[in-house]
Amino acid sequence: MKILFLGDVVGRGGRDAVLAAVPMLRKRYGVDFVIVNGENAAHGFGITPDMCAKFYEAEIDCITTGNHVWDQDKIINYIDSDGRLLRPINFPANTPGHGFGLYKLSDGRQILVVNAIARLFMELNDSPFAAMDKLLARYQLQQNIDAIILDFHSEATSEAMAMGHHLDGRVSLVVGTHTHVPTADLHILKGGTAYQTDAGMCGDYDSVIGMEKAPSTARFVQRLPTGRHQPAMGEATVCGLLLETDDSTGLAKRCTPIRRGGRLQPVEPDASWQVEAAVSA
Repeated sequence: MKILFLGDVVGRGGRDAVLAAVPMLRKRYGVDFVIVNGENAAHGFGITPDMCAKFYEAEIDCITTGNHVWDQDKIINYIDSDGRLLRPINFPANTPGHGFGLYKLSDGRQILVVNAIARLFMELNDSPFAAMDKLLARYQLQQNIDAIILDFHSEATSEAMAMGHHLDGRVSLVVGTHTHVPTADLHILKGGTAYQTDAGMCGDYDSVIGMEKAPSTARFVQRLPTGRHQPAMGEATVCGLLLETDDSTGLAKRCTPIRRGGRLQPVEPDASWQVEAAVSA
């Protein structure tokens, strides 16, 4: 199974870049399932129902979130009705929405997507480790599920790495979001789980984590309030990864980063990933 995961989408620039890239990437690499973190899609803060609809129209199968999930009021009454929009599984009991989704491909294979949020340097929620252990007692690779993906929304690299090792051999991929910076540690752990500390953002990197750099920098230099941050509007870089799982085990077979457009050095999967090399960029 080929799975495309894209990191935090920031503002209109990030949205436009992702909406343009996903259909092409699906076709070029024969992608079976697409996951995008959309918690910063609405002007940098949250996501709206209309934006979810546009993502689905662009062949995105699942949207994960994080600590900004509730920033747009309309999403609170909407999220229960949308099984493809996830919020962290370890939020308090009775929180609206779904912490995981089980999705069936057209060929019958099933993928479990989970969204969890860390605790170190974040708001104190239930343990993400305990939440994952509880869920994985129900869903197990090679038993009743073909692939399991975790978007771990985390601030501390140590907590993200600990989660990767904790789940090694039990899930297909543990990938971090939230810091908006793509880390260089995408690899397959000893037990067969693919891991990356942060997939990076889909947004303008001539910025401070996707926001206009002048007011963001002034806040650090002068320690004065500068008003609500605004997303940077330069050309966005689409950041994420492409994963292929082994259908016999559900574990990672190979993985590669993807970076397209904008200011970062581009990284594309090599020709061995392509199913239609003639697709235009």
